[in-house]
Amino acid sequence: MTEAPKPKAKAAEGRRLLGQILKARNVVREGQIQEALAEQRKHGGLIGQCLVERGACTKLDVARALAEQSGLEIVDLEKIVPEKAALALVDASAAHTFGVLPLRIEGKTLVVAISDPLNTAVIEDLRFTTGVEVRAALAEEEKLKALVHKHYGAEASLKDAIADAARAVAGGDVAAAAVSTPVVRLLNSILHRAIKDRASDIHFEVFEGEFRIRYRVDGALYEIEAPPVHLALPLVARIKVMSELDITEIRLPQDGRIELSIDGRPVDLRVATIPGVVGEGCVMRVLDRSSVALDLEGLGLQPDDHARLSRLTQLPHGIVLVTGPTGSGKTTTLYAMLQEANQPDIKIITTEDPVEYEIDGIVQVPINDEIGVTYARVLRTVLRQDPDKILIGEIRDAETASVAVEASLTGHTVFSTLHTNDAPSTITRLIDMGVEPFMITATLEAVVAQRLLRTICQDCKTSYVPEEEILMELGAHAERVQGAQFMYGKGCERCHHTGYRGRTGVFEIMRVDDAIRDAILKRASTADIRAAAIRGGMRTLRDSGLTALVAGRTTIEEVLRETQA
Repeated sequence: MTEAPKPKAKAAEGRRLLGQILKARNVVREGQIQEALAEQRKHGGLIGQCLVERGACTKLDVARALAEQSGLEIVDLEKIVPEKAALALVDASAAHTFGVLPLRIEGKTLVVAISDPLNTAVIEDLRFTTGVEVRAALAEEEKLKALVHKHYGAEASLKDAIADAARAVAGGDVAAAAVSTPVVRLLNSILHRAIKDRASDIHFEVFEGEFRIRYRVDGALYEIEAPPVHLALPLVARIKVMSELDITEIRLPQDGRIELSIDGRPVDLRVATIPGVVGEGCVMRVLDRSSVALDLEGLGLQPDDHARLSRLTQLPHGIVLVTGPTGSGKTTTLYAMLQEANQPDIKIITTEDPVEYEIDGIVQVPINDEIGVTYARVLRTVLRQDPDKILIGEIRDAETASVAVEASLTGHTVFSTLHTNDAPSTITRLIDMGVEPFMITATLEAVVAQRLLRTICQDCKTSYVPEEEILMELGAHAERVQGAQFMYGKGCERCHHTGYRGRTGVFEIMRVDDAIRDAILKRASTADIRAAAIRGGMRTLRDSGLTALVAGRTTIEEVLRETQA
């Protein structure tokens, strides 16, 4: 007798959409879901967050729907008293950093409250550090934070974490030290402080008799309290464990990735180790989507520049290039433009190295040169996927440039980046790469050059009269700032005594019009192309910087440092 087929598990049917769960619960209507989805496509973020911001439902409604979606128990923390034995299994640093509250022990399983049901990385980390099985239950974020503070007190300082680790670890087995509670707690504190300080990179550097940790904030590096040098090996080994790298390999560079949720915010850490003369160091790139504006509104654009970039996202074909040095915000600008173009009737495919932020509704393909997955190779496949718009992370060589031109000529809009000092010099760079001038004029629609200027800290902002020598450095542009009120930051705790907090973009948008096309075909110099672009209405980087200066958003020093006359 043949056994009747068993019904498939509900999980096999696929993950239910959050909006549809809320609709089935009679919390929201279909129209509200579609409006929130449109908002999400335009500005990014989570669908639940969009619905709450639009007043369609409450955070509690979203929490309950998330619990149902993930198959998690939902708990009301006002009605629960955490067990002391459960609280003792998780140290205060981990509880604060990862936003978890131990509730009870069931047999050999620790039940913890979390506010993000997708935060599986933290559950795995807790299993590792506690040595027991861990099960998550979903709770409201605000109540969770309040109870973590109530039961664990204020978060221990980084200085205390360093002292505890220094006392507990003194040579011996590096692998054992890497998983020890004091080292885990110390790294958690370092990461938590980095996220709180809005760091974009965390540098772990080993020198003779010295171990240095530095954060890059708003483009500038500053040093934090330095742990003793004997903690360098355990800390780097701990990072390698978390990013699933080989901790025994210290002769070769390694790349890895860590996904965490810190203070309820999803954070992606890209890890790159490097062997040094004295010891192994590493750099962690912090990708915190909640701190990045993935829409045109958040880029600091002037109204006319905003309108220009918005129009570029609607082009039916052609190439749009964003150019500037490393760390000038090119990728963020491209993401914002793609978000603007991201509509249900438009198919967008990106090829990136690596994929920095995941955008709903867009197909994103990671490049991996080590196994032959190059830009040129992937792009030829992408063209067979029937896209409307394509993002190429970077045009690095003649082959990639050739495929970009081919894609544009076959009816696609291509967005990409290039490393040049300004918009007009992009033409010379493309010709140097082997792209014929007639191909450039047939496909290139616009070049956007950009820089990031540090903005003055609002907490210590004050006016002053600059010295004449500094004004003279502006040269012919000095007339533009006559009568302006100049501002600077005196320095305070909030800005780490730098006088700056945050950054704003300045842009140079060059539309390729008939005059510029004629100049390209004549192989005119960069200076001639720049002159033609200015006559056509292009605002230079220096002009954009001066506008930010007159508005009191930045300083003369920043404008002089980041832009050329």
